[in-house]
Amino acid sequence: MKALLQRVTSASVSINNEVVGKIGRGLVVLVGVANGDTLKDAQYLAQKTAGLRIFANEEGKFDLSVMDVKGELLVVSQFTLLADTRKGRRPSFTDAAPPALGEELCNSFIDQVRATGLKVETGRFQAHMLVEIHNDGPVTIMLDSRDKG
Repeated sequence: MKALLQRVTSASVSINNEVVGKIGRGLVVLVGVANGDTLKDAQYLAQKTAGLRIFANEEGKFDLSVMDVKGELLVVSQFTLLADTRKGRRPSFTDAAPPALGEELCNSFIDQVRATGLKVETGRFQAHMLVEIHNDGPVTIMLDSRDKG
């Protein structure tokens, strides 16, 4: 399971010209679920996302988490994070989980992050979405549950 974190000053997601999720300062989290991922992967990524220190302290050093700054999260499912581009010019998505598993684990990730008390907004699974991101820094970090060691 992968999560691409983008530190933002604000962000929103729209479907058919309707804003369905909007946040201020915090993180946009694009989530991709792979074949073989489990609830443990969702739990690991939720804990890592909530606790990752990528916000600056008074000295400008990465020392604060989204929880520390009382930030918000916008979580958007994105199976394209599992793209395999090693062969040819068209990406393959065979490593992405089937939709039922993808939705289950994405929802589990959302539930676990909400359980921390953070405000969490979301897109809609399998919908065509427009995501507006005001990346702060820019800071963009990839997390992969298979790296947990």
